[in-house]
Amino acid sequence: MFDPDQTRAQPAVSPFHDGERHVQEKLGDSDVQSWAGGAIRNFMPDQHRVFFEEQPFLVASGRDGEGRPWATLLEGGPGFVQSPEATTLEISARPVTGDALDGAFAAGADIGLLGIELATRRRNRANGRVAVNDDAGIRFALGQSFGNCPQYIRARKYWWSPDKPEGSATRGTALTESQQDWIRAADTFFIASGYRGEDDNPAYGMDTSHRGGEAGFVEILDERTLRFPDYAGNRFYNTIGNILKDPRVGFLFVDFASGSLLQLTGRASIDWDSSTVARVPGARQLITLEIDEIVELRSVLRLRWQEEAATARDLRLVNKVRESAGVTSFYFESRDGGPLPSFQAGQHLPIELHLAGDLGKVQRSYSLSGSPTDRHYRISVKREPRGLVSRVLHDALEVGSIIGSSKPAGDFVLSQDAAPLVLVGAGIGITPLMSMLHELVSAGDTRPVWFVQGVRDGDHHPFRQEAARLASTRSTIQLHSVYSRPSATDLEKRFSDTQGRVSGKFLIDLVSQPDARYLLCGPAGFLAEVTADLQRHGVPEDRISFETF
Repeated sequence: MFDPDQTRAQPAVSPFHDGERHVQEKLGDSDVQSWAGGAIRNFMPDQHRVFFEEQPFLVASGRDGEGRPWATLLEGGPGFVQSPEATTLEISARPVTGDALDGAFAAGADIGLLGIELATRRRNRANGRVAVNDDAGIRFALGQSFGNCPQYIRARKYWWSPDKPEGSATRGTALTESQQDWIRAADTFFIASGYRGEDDNPAYGMDTSHRGGEAGFVEILDERTLRFPDYAGNRFYNTIGNILKDPRVGFLFVDFASGSLLQLTGRASIDWDSSTVARVPGARQLITLEIDEIVELRSVLRLRWQEEAATARDLRLVNKVRESAGVTSFYFESRDGGPLPSFQAGQHLPIELHLAGDLGKVQRSYSLSGSPTDRHYRISVKREPRGLVSRVLHDALEVGSIIGSSKPAGDFVLSQDAAPLVLVGAGIGITPLMSMLHELVSAGDTRPVWFVQGVRDGDHHPFRQEAARLASTRSTIQLHSVYSRPSATDLEKRFSDTQGRVSGKFLIDLVSQPDARYLLCGPAGFLAEVTADLQRHGVPEDRISFETF
C-alpha cells in the first residue's frame, strides 16, 4: 500500500555537517549538496526496512565511557532485526561480554548501523540514537537513512557454526605479530567515526562505514600505526568529514573463517595530496590511524563466511565496439570455449585484472548489457579520466586478452508480473536496462515498455541504433531519448525526443499508467531526485526499483 507519509518533504536543514561540506567543496563534489536531501532521508524506505529485517548481522558503531569510537558486529537468527515503523529498528542483540562496546548502547547514545549483504554486495546505512535498551534488546530511533553503492565489497556467503561460541577477550595497546598478520590478510574492514555538535541536527552522531580492497590494502607502518587508501565512493564523505571535526575513530576487522573480531580505537589523520598518495593507484587520499587501544575477541560469533570463488571462469576478450564518446563494449567468451554461467538481465559481472608492476590484482563489477541468450558476455564501460580499471580496459586490453571473472550476480532484475515497465537510464546507467530490453524482446514479452534514455547529446548516446532495432520488433516498446545539451546536428536530425532532464513528473506524464513499474539506473543524484519526484506524484515505493552507478 502506498504510504503518503513516505513522500513527506525532507527537513530544510542540510543532511551534512560543516566537516562533510568542507570535504565536498575541497574535492570538487559540492554539487551533492543540491540533491542529497532526496538520498539521505529521515525515514527508512520500505526496501531498506525489509533489507535490515533480512540480515543475520549488523555492524554497529558507538562510543565507550571515555567517548572513544569503536565498531562491533551484532548477530542473530532470522528476524533478530524488526522495523515496526519507518523510523525504528528493534534489534534483539547486544555486544558480547568483553566487547569494547559492551554496555555502551544506553538510552540516548549515538549509534551508527550498517546493514551489508556480502553475498549480493548490497549495503544500507542508518544513523541515529538508542531510544530504549531493555531485556528485549535495543530500540533504535533513526536520524538518517541512505544506501551505498556496492564498490569494493568482496562477495561472501554466510553459514552458522553449530557450536556455541565460548570466546575470549584480550586488550592491548600495540599490535601483536598475529594481529598484524590478520590485518595484512584483510580485504575488508569497518570504520566508526562521529561528530556531535551542540544542536540536534540529524547530520551529527555516529557513522559506520565499510572499506575494502585487495589483501594488503591496509598498510602496517608499525605496531601502533596503520594506513589505508581512501578511494572514490558515494561523494558524501561522511567518514572524512567526521574526522575533520573529531579525529577519533574505531576500526573493526572480522576473521570471517573463525568468527573473531579485532577492534581498534585511536586518532586518524588525512594525507590529502602528498607524493605518497600519488603512488597509490586510485587513491583520493590516505588515512593514517594512531592506535590507542586494541580489543581482540576470539571466536565470539556463530556466523562464519566463505568467500565465493575468486575466479569462476577465465574469459577471453573477442571484440571491442565503440558505442559512443567515452563508452566501449567488451565482448567476452570463455577461455576454453565452453558455455558461460547464465545470468538474468540487469545483473552485473565481477571481473578480475592482473596489472603490471606493483598494482597487482584488481576487481570491479560492471553491468551486463547484452542478451542473456547470447553465447558471450557483454559489458559496456565508460572511460573515466581517473578510473584505473576503466582506463586499462579502454586503453590497454586488446582482443585475445584473458581476464578472470566470477559468476554474474545482483537482484536488479525484471519483475515477473504483467505490469507495464518503465526502464529509465541516465548516461552509462543504461547498460543493465539494455540487457532487459534484449530479454523482453527475445522472450516475446508483450507488456507495454517505455525505454527512456537520458544523455548529454548525440555523441554521448550509446546504443541508439541497437535500441531502435530491438523496439522495431515489438509494437509494445516505446523509445524516448532526453538530451540535456543537444547539438545543432542533434536538433537537425531529431535524435532526441525531448530536451532537458528526466524527472518523475516527466515520466508519469509520458507513461500515464498508474500500475507501471519503474526501473531506474544512473548516478546517485539522478536516482534520488527522480525517485523522490515519482513518490511526490503518487507512485508507491514498491513500484520503484533502482541501481546506483
